[in-house]
Amino acid sequence: MSNVNNLPPEFEQIKDDNETIYWVGQPKLVPFLVQGIPFLIFGCIWFAFDYFFFLQGNAIVGGIGGFGNFLNIFILFHMFPFYASILNMLRLILVYRNTRYAYTNKRLMFRTGFFGIDFKAIDYDKIQNIEVNVDPLEKIYNVGTIRFFTGEFTASGDHGTRPVYNQFKAIEDPYAVFKAIKQVSVDIKTDWNYPNNLRPEENSGYNTTYKPKP
Repeated sequence: MSNVNNLPPEFEQIKDDNETIYWVGQPKLVPFLVQGIPFLIFGCIWFAFDYFFFLQGNAIVGGIGGFGNFLNIFILFHMFPFYASILNMLRLILVYRNTRYAYTNKRLMFRTGFFGIDFKAIDYDKIQNIEVNVDPLEKIYNVGTIRFFTGEFTASGDHGTRPVYNQFKAIEDPYAVFKAIKQVSVDIKTDWNYPNNLRPEENSGYNTTYKPKP
């Protein structure tokens, strides 16, 4: 698991004074970029069709007035999905450079960003389910993805909804990280619900310090 001495300074800026960061990780490049491959394949197929009809169209109408020039301009604009798929891969490369994950004694933290740096934090009491997945490509690179469900849904097709997952994408030692987060989550939730070892007549609230088992 990652050494917290490699902690990006941006995480230090957003963590609380009494917050302890236990782990920081970064996704592996190739498995992280593979999420853009389906769109890239679609863009390449779109380009192949447009390129074929572009050549055929020029051969047929290239000499008819200015229609050939109009067709060329139309095809260039019509290839937008291809351009977008290439730009999306470039975006993922830039996002990768800014992507880090962490878990602390209070929450999960996500750092990402394209032009700037964005942060997201999820408190342990918001997490309803945790799962770890390792697809065939991730298995080759000895990485995996941990997904967290917090009860969020987003609109889907046909007026339906689908669950929204936050995830630690393509990280090393996914099972060890999953197990550690699961244990911390249970311990912290228990400590929040029962904040003192012995409850006095006047309970001062959550004043304990969480110390994970070695």
